[in-house]
Order: sequence, then C-alpha cells, then structure tokens
Amino acid sequence: MPKVSKEYLASRREEILDAALVCFSRDGFHRTTMQDIVRESGLSPGAIYNYFKSKEEIVEAIANQRQTKEGQLLRDAVEAGPAGTALQRVRDAFLGELNNPKERLRRRVSVQLWAEAQRNPSIRRLVRRSFEQPRKLISEMLWAAQKEGAIAGSIDPDALASFLIAVFHGLVLQREWNDRFSAEPHKALFDLLLQAATGSANAAELEVVER
Repeated sequence: MPKVSKEYLASRREEILDAALVCFSRDGFHRTTMQDIVRESGLSPGAIYNYFKSKEEIVEAIANQRQTKEGQLLRDAVEAGPAGTALQRVRDAFLGELNNPKERLRRRVSVQLWAEAQRNPSIRRLVRRSFEQPRKLISEMLWAAQKEGAIAGSIDPDALASFLIAVFHGLVLQREWNDRFSAEPHKALFDLLLQAATGSANAAELEVVER
C-alpha cells in the first residue's frame, strides 16, 4: 500500500474543514449534518470519518485552527519590534482580517458558537479558550509596553486586553451585519485610544462628534 505523505493528509484535512466552514456559515451549526459536509467536500463518508468522528470534533478543529492563527499573529507582532508599537501591528493584522473572505466564514461560525456556548458546556470551554489565549498574549504585550514607558503605568493591562478583544468582537458582528463596513475609521479611533493610553492624546482629539 503506497505511503501517504504528511502534506497530503494535512491538505485533505484542510479540505474537510473548509467544507465544514461553508456548511456551518450557510446553514448554521445545528442544521448542518455530517452528510452535508461530505457533499460539500466531494469526499467519501469514509474519508471524512477517518479524520473526524463527529460534527463536534470538526467544530473543535475549526476553533483550534483559528486560535493557532491568532496566536501566531500576536507572536509575530511582539517579535517584530518594540512592544510600544506592537499594538499597531496587532491592530492592522486583526482589522485587516475582517475583509478576508475565508476569515469571514470562520468568524460567522464563531458568532454561532458564542450563542451555542450558553447551553453547551463543551462549546463554552472552546469559546472561553478562544478568548483567554489572545487576552493573555495582549496583556503580556501591554505589560512589556509599560516597562518601556510606552503605556501609562496607571492602566490595568488585563482590563485593557479584555476591552480591546471586546471591541474587536463587536466589530466582527458589525462586519457581518453591514456590507458597507470599513475598518479604516476604526484604525484611526484605535490610534486615538493608544494615544490616550500613553497620556499623549489631546483632549480636543477625544471629544465626541455629534452626528
């Protein structure tokens, strides 16, 4: 029997996860069946079940895949230069991903999981883990920025990390609800927030503009 390469196995697994993303985002987590994923992937049922025994295993794999990607984005931002500018790199990476078609599918599924977490303990664990990993990395980034003097010492890094993630999650929802959504104005607002965190923002820049 010919030996199958690791690259082939990884590629086939990716095909299954991509098919599941399409199904979950189109029909919802509850309505999607394993047979739907089989049809979308174009693979045989046996090929699917060789990798995943249930829909729940596929959901967990999708969540792990996204967490790995987010973790790498954060680590790349930290390693690319001073902690004081790392947040701008995080901003560009995460807001830029809002317009990535494949990432939008993942985020659409994430929104479903946020709701499912209210009733399903295993999904709740996945969702909490997807929050805790970036919160920890961003908090560590903020602590490092404080040591450099780039962030005010009066700021609680854990609280600011949670706040930034909450803002991003809110933008994820708005991107799904509004096809005309643009990340650019939010980048500018993010910069003002960072200026305020360093104590360098001009009060006039932060006043609320009535619309």
